[in-house]
Parts: sequence; structure tokens; C-alpha cells
Amino acid sequence: MARRHRSFRNPGRRGRLPDVALLDGVVAPKILAAMHAASEQLAAARVRHALVGGLAVGAHGYPRATKDVDFLVGEEAFEHHGGGIVTIAPGVPIAVRDVAVDTLSIGPGEEHLDAALEEPEVTAGVPVVPLAVLVYLKMKSPRKKDAADVVELLKAGADARAILSYLRAYAPDMEDLFVELKDAADSEGDE
Repeated sequence: MARRHRSFRNPGRRGRLPDVALLDGVVAPKILAAMHAASEQLAAARVRHALVGGLAVGAHGYPRATKDVDFLVGEEAFEHHGGGIVTIAPGVPIAVRDVAVDTLSIGPGEEHLDAALEEPEVTAGVPVVPLAVLVYLKMKSPRKKDAADVVELLKAGADARAILSYLRAYAPDMEDLFVELKDAADSEGDE
């Protein structure tokens, strides 16, 4: 089993850093290679970034297969043009070989996500969002798979109190949904 590192900066994981080594043997090698290559390219392009999506879920304790690589990125990943048109900045990857690389921008009212880019947890050279931020992003999605990811992270030992504290501070409207997902995790864990 992979050794976990300790940190007090990652709310929601009882002090443990994420570990992309947990993905080995679960995620296809070409996806992991794309994750590393895309992160290196984003760094070379001076784009702040942190892993999100299925790979981040795995790094935080619930490794599962996924077919793409997702990064939360800073505003510098985009260029703004007249008429409100926004494009990807030069050097920002959209694919590595045949693996899609998706970028997620910080939306209006989500300034709290900047901290995840300013001081991400880094594992094997790849910045990863803190667990509470990952749960916030998963809960924003209407997809059932994202809600299931939150349940699995809670079953894997995510610190529900720390996540709830984060949500109360930055997304209080998500508190009831989180409590429902926590209850689901508790009931599934008792089976």
C-alpha cells in the first residue's frame, strides 16, 4: 500500500496529502502518462493548475478508471477577445496523444478556488486540489457519477467535518446535499 504523507493544509483528508501512486494498476498507463505530460506543459506555459476529476478522486483515496485528464486552471489559461469571446491560451494542452485534457476555469463567485491553485498539494510532480475543493467541484455537477464519487470518498475516510466546514464557508447552499451524501456513505458503509 502506498505511504501517505501528512499535511495540515489539506482540509477534508485528516491531514493526508493526495497520492497519485494510488492510481497505479487502476488507471491505464496512457492516462497517467497524459496526466504527467499535461501538467508539465501547463507548468511550462506558466499556467497555475491542479488535478481535479476522476484522477483527483483516485489520488484522494478512491482510485477508479477514467478516460481523460481534468485540471482546474487559472485565468492565464485563457485569452479574452472582443465580443466576449474566450479562447484557450497558446501552450495549454487539450489532448496528449489520444487522451483528452479538459480545463476547468474558476467561475464568478468562486474566488476561494484560487487558493487551490496558489498552494496545491503536489504528488509525483502533479499539483492536486485539496479534498474539500474536489468535493465542492463534484457537488456542483449534476452527474450521478460525481455524487457517487463523493460518497466513495467519504467511505474511504474523508473528513466530513472539515469538508462541511469548507462548504459552510464557501458554498452554504450545498450543505444539505452534502449531509445527504454523508448519510448515504454511512448507510453503505454499514452494509
